[in-house]
Amino acid sequence: MSPSANVADRPEDVSGFIWERFNSDAYFTANYGRLRSDDATIIKIVADYFKKNQPVPDLGQAIDVGPGANLYPALVMLPYASRVTLFERSFANRDWLARELDTPHGSWWQFWDAISAGRSAYDPINKPLETLHGRVRIERGNVFSLEPDQYDVGTMFFVAESITSRIDEFQRATRLFVNALKRNAPFAAAFMRLSSGYVVAGERFPACSIDEDDVHRALAPVARNVTVHRVRSKGLRPGYDGMMVATGRRK
Repeated sequence: MSPSANVADRPEDVSGFIWERFNSDAYFTANYGRLRSDDATIIKIVADYFKKNQPVPDLGQAIDVGPGANLYPALVMLPYASRVTLFERSFANRDWLARELDTPHGSWWQFWDAISAGRSAYDPINKPLETLHGRVRIERGNVFSLEPDQYDVGTMFFVAESITSRIDEFQRATRLFVNALKRNAPFAAAFMRLSSGYVVAGERFPACSIDEDDVHRALAPVARNVTVHRVRSKGLRPGYDGMMVATGRRK
C-alpha cells in the first residue's frame, strides 16, 4: 500500500537517505496500477465515514500525512476541503506527486469511480484530478514535526507502522497525526496488520507488527468514537495479515 517516507530523523531503523532512494514509480505500479479489492473496501469504509461525519467548516483544510505514491486518500477528502496538504518527507515521493498531479495515470479513475459511486457529495466534481491539482499543496514534512490544531479533516495511510519497527515510535506517529487536527475533526488512518517489513525495487523498509489492539491503544489518548475495521487482503506482498482502517474524531 502507501508507505510514507516520514521516518524520524534519527537512525532507529533506517537512515534518512534510504527514503530518498524510495522508488515511487515501482511502488505505484505494484499498488495502484489498478484498483485492488482491499483498496475498494478501504475506500468504502472511509468515504462512508466522511459522508456521515463531515468536517466543519464545509470546505476546510485537509491533510494527508505521508501520501507516498497514493492519491486516493486526498481524492476521498476532496468534497470537504478547499485545500489538501500532502505532507511528505521524501523528496523522491514529493517529486513523484508533483509529476503525477500534472500527468495522472488512468488508473485513478477506477479509484474515483469507487469513491464517488452513490455519494452525492462527489457529484459536483466532474474533473476530480484537475480539481485535486488545483487544491493541493505538496509540503515537505516529517510526521514527527506536525504541529497541533491545524486541520479540519485528515488521513494517514500506511505510515506509522511502516517507518519503524518500534512500537513507541508507531504510537507517537499515530498520536501526532491526530493531534495535528482541530478538536472534533474526523479522520481515517489505515495500517498494515502484522507486517514484517516490505521491499520496494530491491530496497528493504521497516515495519512495526501491530494488530487492532495496538491501534486502539495508540489512539485512545487523542481520539474518541474510534472504530477499527479489519480489511482482508491477500497477494499484495509477503509478510502481512491484511489491513486495518481506524476512523474517529480528535478529542
